[in-house]
Amino acid sequence: MTYESEIETWRAARLAALTAEDGWLNLTDRVDIAPGRMSVGSAAENDVVLSVGPARLGVLELDADGAARFDAGEGPQDLKPVPDNPPRLKVGELLIEVTQVEGQYALRVRDAAAPARRDFPGIESYPLDPDWRIEADWMELDVPKSLGIDMVTGVETSVQLTHVARFRHEGAEIELLPTHWKSGKPMFVIRDRTAGRETYGASRFLIGEVKGDKVVLDFNKAINPPCAFTDLAVCPLPPRQNIMGFEIRAGEKKPAAL
Repeated sequence: MTYESEIETWRAARLAALTAEDGWLNLTDRVDIAPGRMSVGSAAENDVVLSVGPARLGVLELDADGAARFDAGEGPQDLKPVPDNPPRLKVGELLIEVTQVEGQYALRVRDAAAPARRDFPGIESYPLDPDWRIEADWMELDVPKSLGIDMVTGVETSVQLTHVARFRHEGAEIELLPTHWKSGKPMFVIRDRTAGRETYGASRFLIGEVKGDKVVLDFNKAINPPCAFTDLAVCPLPPRQNIMGFEIRAGEKKPAAL
């Protein structure tokens, strides 16, 4: 497979994931909740009021440790864990999830019939540029380092750094911090000089491919974060070290208004 074909296949998979039932285009509600038993539905008398679905969807039970069950009238069912995602359960046309950020739980709801998912025009990307596929040095820290990461909501979270990626650009040494991990791969939250004009202003995400003492940083695969598609997502902002003072004209551009 050629590099061009690889990127075409990757972009098709990215679009399929974004428009899937559990993608970011059909998120309709995110409501803060606390451990306990609560009624859920679109009617105003519910403890958790949704913008979609039936007047009475069911009853959610949330334990202090985050374990959750939902009873839609046929007995309680556990919300099941999913790799790289919070526990979830399909209830009719709705997919419900219980998320947690720094101790605050929230009920997140997706609607499989959401118009944004059906009408999504796609993602515009820069022309493919092989020069932006960089093999960086993958440097393990002597001692893991704790780092505070701001979220778009203003909440600060803490992550553990174990590595840095180091490469040179126009004669300067650049170090990027992998603040998160997805499916066992390092994720970099980045921003460059295109932000706000051509790319999403807050950040883009880049998943690295570790190969021994190297990590492939293919900026042609830089993607918009979930919060570029919905105000209901909670995304991390880039650490200062991942804000680059040059343009990276590769990867996804900011999405059109949904």
